[in-house]
Amino acid sequence: MSSSLFTSVSNDVCGSRAAPLMGRLRRRLRAWVGATLAGAALASAAGASAATPASAGAPAITAALAAAATTATTASAPVTTSTGLVQMPDGRLLAPEFARIIGRGELVVAVLSVDQPPFFEERNGKLEGLDIDLAREMANKLHVKVRFNRDAHTFDDVVSLLARGQADIAVSKLSRTLTRATVIAFSSPYLRLNRALLLNRVKFAQLAHGRSVPEVVRSFDSTIGVVANSSYAGYVVNNFPRAQVRSYPTWDDVLKALNAGEITAAYRDEFEVKRVLKADPTASLRLRVVTLQDLEDTLAIGVNVNDVALLSFVNQFLSERSVKLDVSAVLQAADH
Repeated sequence: MSSSLFTSVSNDVCGSRAAPLMGRLRRRLRAWVGATLAGAALASAAGASAATPASAGAPAITAALAAAATTATTASAPVTTSTGLVQMPDGRLLAPEFARIIGRGELVVAVLSVDQPPFFEERNGKLEGLDIDLAREMANKLHVKVRFNRDAHTFDDVVSLLARGQADIAVSKLSRTLTRATVIAFSSPYLRLNRALLLNRVKFAQLAHGRSVPEVVRSFDSTIGVVANSSYAGYVVNNFPRAQVRSYPTWDDVLKALNAGEITAAYRDEFEVKRVLKADPTASLRLRVVTLQDLEDTLAIGVNVNDVALLSFVNQFLSERSVKLDVSAVLQAADH
C-alpha cells in the first residue's frame, strides 16, 4: 500500500525541483507507519490521495496527512462512557475527577497562606505539617505529584478557592460549618477538638462578681475576641449571642488584646488555647482556660460539591489511615 502511494505522489509532482518536497513527504508518511493506529490512518490517507485529481499534487498529501492526524488523535483521546466514567488512553475507567487529576499528573491542594503549625508551615523552604502529610499521602495513593495552592489569605478564602475550582481538595485546618457546607462538601472529620475560651483572669473576675464559671459562661455578655473570617467568627454568634464580638486579623492579635485587657475572652479550639499556656508557663498567672465539653470543632478535608467519587475516596483514605489524630497528638507535634 505504501509503495503505490509513493508512486502516485511521484507522478503528481514533476521535475527534479520537487525532489526535496518528495523526501519530506515520504519521511512524514513513514512516521505514521510505526504508530499504533497507522493501519487505519494510512488507509484513510491513501483513499484521500486516490480520490484527488493529479493536478492537486502536494496539497492532496497535506490533506491526507491532516486526516490521518485527526484519526490518530481522536482514537487516543479519553472517551466518556454512557455511565459517565472516562476511559483513559490506557484502557482504565475512571470517574471524571480522577481522570482530570491523573491526566494532569498532580493533585492540587488549597492551603491557607498563613502558617498554622503544626498543621502546615514553611520549614527551610519546604511546606511541612500534619495536613501536608495527609495531602501527600493521598497524592501517593493516586500515583501523582502534589501541588499546594496558597493564594488564600483567610480560611473562608480557602473555601472560595476550592468552590471556584482552583483546587481539587482543601486540607487546611478547615472547620466544618453550615455556611461552608453550602458551597463545598466535607469529608469525615480527621480531628475532633472541643471549643474553648481563654479568659483574662482580672477582667473575668470583674464580670463574675462571685458567680461560678459555668454560670458566667452560659450568660456571657462581655467582650470576646475571634479571628476574622474563621469558623469561630460564626460559632461565637450562636454560642454567645449576648457577647460583644471583636474580630482581629490574626490569632496573635487576639492574644495581644486579651493580655492588654481590651477583651475578656478569646474564642478558639482547645489546641490553640492550651498551646498558649504550654508555650508560656507564666501565662497561667494572667489567663485561664475553659474547655466547652459540649461544643465540638471538627476538622475535615474539603472537596468540590460535584466530585462525589473523590469525596468517597477521601473518606475511605481517612478510614484506612493508621495515623489517628487527637488533641494530645497535635500538642505533641507542636513541640517538634
